[in-house]
Amino acid sequence: MNDSTRPTLLIVDDAPENLFVLSELLQPHYRVLAANNGERGLQVARSAPRPDLILLDVMMPGMNGYQVLQALQADALCANIPVIFLTALASPREEERGLSLGAVDYITKPITPAIVLARVRTQLQAKQARDWLKDQNTALEAEVARRMAENDLTQQVSIRALAHLAETRDPETGKHLARTQGYMALLADLLKGHPRFQHTLSPRCISLLTRSAPMHDIGKVGIPDHILNKPGKLTAPEWAIMQTHARLGSDAIELAEQDIERPLEFLTLAKEIAHWHHEKWDGTGYPDQLAGDAIPVSARLMAIADVFDALISARVYKPAFSFEMARELIAEQRGKHFDPDMTDAFLSHFAAFVAIAMQHRDDQASA
Repeated sequence: MNDSTRPTLLIVDDAPENLFVLSELLQPHYRVLAANNGERGLQVARSAPRPDLILLDVMMPGMNGYQVLQALQADALCANIPVIFLTALASPREEERGLSLGAVDYITKPITPAIVLARVRTQLQAKQARDWLKDQNTALEAEVARRMAENDLTQQVSIRALAHLAETRDPETGKHLARTQGYMALLADLLKGHPRFQHTLSPRCISLLTRSAPMHDIGKVGIPDHILNKPGKLTAPEWAIMQTHARLGSDAIELAEQDIERPLEFLTLAKEIAHWHHEKWDGTGYPDQLAGDAIPVSARLMAIADVFDALISARVYKPAFSFEMARELIAEQRGKHFDPDMTDAFLSHFAAFVAIAMQHRDDQASA
C-alpha cells in the first residue's frame, strides 16, 4: 500500500515524547500527521488531506482536547472525523465525559501499543463502513431522484399528449393549452395567501393544478366535428351535445383511475377541472348547475383562465376580442359567472395575464 492510499491519522499532543512514540508506532501502517497544540491540530484537520481519524490529547495548554473536539464538530469539513481521546485521566467519570461529548473511544496513558493499534484499526474500519453506507445512500438518493424526475417528465408528457389529442379536434385553439396553464399557475399563486384559499392552495396543490390544467377539454374528442367546428351559432340540440364534453372528459379520467391501485392527486384535480370548469358562480353553468363554493376551487380557477383565453382568441364562431374588451367582459361577470375574489385577483394583476398571453401568442391571439 503506497502512502497516498493509506488512511491518514492526526495525532494532537503537547508532549513531544508522546508524539514521537505514537508516530513510531503508527507510521508503519498509516500516513501520520502531528500537531503539538489544539490550535495547530484544528488547522491540520481542516487542510487537505483531511485525517480519517484523530488521536487527541485531553490535557493541553491553550485549547484542551474537549474544546478542540467541539470546534471540530462545529466545522462541516471536520464534523465526521472520528476522535479517540488520549489522556492520563483514567477515571470512569472522565471517560464518560469524553464519550458523551462525541469521542468514539478513550485510551489512557501510558499507552499499550497493541491496544492502540487495535482500537485505531477498529475505528478506521467503522469509519470505512459509515463512509461506504453514506456513499450508497447518496447513490440511492440520486437514483430515486432520477427516477422520480423521469416519472414526473413521463407524466407531464402523457398529460400533454392527451390534451393535444383533444386539441387536434379543435385546431383553432393554437397555444391555448400553454396559455391557460400559465393563467392557472399565476391566479392560484396570487390567491394562495387569501383567507378563503390559503388552506387549499398549498405549493403542492398549485403545482398539481398547473399540471392538470391542460386536460380541461379532453372530453372534446367525443364531440362530432360538425358541432365542434361549426362556424355559426349552435342549435339547442347541438349545444346540448357540446355540453357533454365536460362529463365525457371527467368520465375518461375516472376510467383511467380504475386501472391504478391508488388515486393520483393530479388526476383527481384534472377530473374536477374537466367536469366543472363550465359551472358558474350563480349556478347557471353546466353540467350540474353547481353554485358558489360548491364548485371546486380548481374548476373556478379554470373558468376564468379558459374564458379569458377564449375571449382573446379567434374561433370559428367569433373574432378575437381586444385585451381591454376581455377585461371588461370578465369584470361584468364578477359574482355571476366567476368567483368574486378570484375575479378581483385577476383584474388587479391583469397586466401579468396579458404578458402570459403575449408570451404564448399565436396568429389568432389578439394584440
